[in-house]
Amino acid sequence: MPALALIFNAFVWGLSWFPFRHIESHGLHPVWTTCLIYLAIATVMGIVRRHAWKGFAAYPMLAVLGLAAGFTNVGFNWAVTQGDVVRVVLLFYLMPLWSVLLGWLLLGERPTGGALARVALALTGVVVVLKAPGTDWPVPSSLPDWLGLAAGFSFAVTNIVLRHLRPAPGESRALAMFCGCTFVAGIAALVGTSLGAIASPLQATPGWLGWAVLLGAGFVIGNVCLQYGAARLAASATSVIMLSEVLFASVSSVALGASTMDPRILTGGALIVLGAVWAAFARTPARGDDRASAST
Repeated sequence: MPALALIFNAFVWGLSWFPFRHIESHGLHPVWTTCLIYLAIATVMGIVRRHAWKGFAAYPMLAVLGLAAGFTNVGFNWAVTQGDVVRVVLLFYLMPLWSVLLGWLLLGERPTGGALARVALALTGVVVVLKAPGTDWPVPSSLPDWLGLAAGFSFAVTNIVLRHLRPAPGESRALAMFCGCTFVAGIAALVGTSLGAIASPLQATPGWLGWAVLLGAGFVIGNVCLQYGAARLAASATSVIMLSEVLFASVSSVALGASTMDPRILTGGALIVLGAVWAAFARTPARGDDRASAST
């Protein structure tokens, strides 16, 4: 059951691009969609679980956690709506690279030979993925590419901050992440709309609401499944199972024409995923408090 719960969470995120694109077809930008969905979730949770607010006074770092989670969601949701889904998801899952660099810079964890080898493997995969025909250098060539990379980096920051917040109540961490998503998406949406880069939500047609309710319900259920599964499995098992998101996103997007799959993408993707799997099995199995910190 814990493994199935994690697979369902990966399924939700792997297919989230589909409702986001339907919502955008009704005139609501993905950044506004992210803001409104998490605003509803945070409001309900803040009322139902009012005691979760007490954690913010005791753990100021919850604000940093919220911001990191917010940048993660805004970047990922925007990227999969605008770009090639497979490409974005692969760039997002550069966890071996970001985790090693952030652990070294912020936690003083000097990388081992194995860690450096995983970084090299992941970077090789990125070069293969980004080196499209006609490009001189394998660098991000579009906004979705940059958003996918930035979202993956923010996700690594989120995990680093969670390690600092192990003593914080799980409900307070979850509420911080929901509020952070609302705040970051709201600021981005307001600034983008004021500059004319993002359409006003008032111009959207009513058909988006049903998709947003479905997506929000999926996020809530997926979060519950993540907490249930991650609290009962070792961190290595959780990390590998969550990589099934790449499979769900790839199969669904290629089948529905939102992505293309060629030998270059397959090769680069295999290297990135291999680096992530290697990183997962290289970790020490989580103790009880470690699993609890990962549950949000």
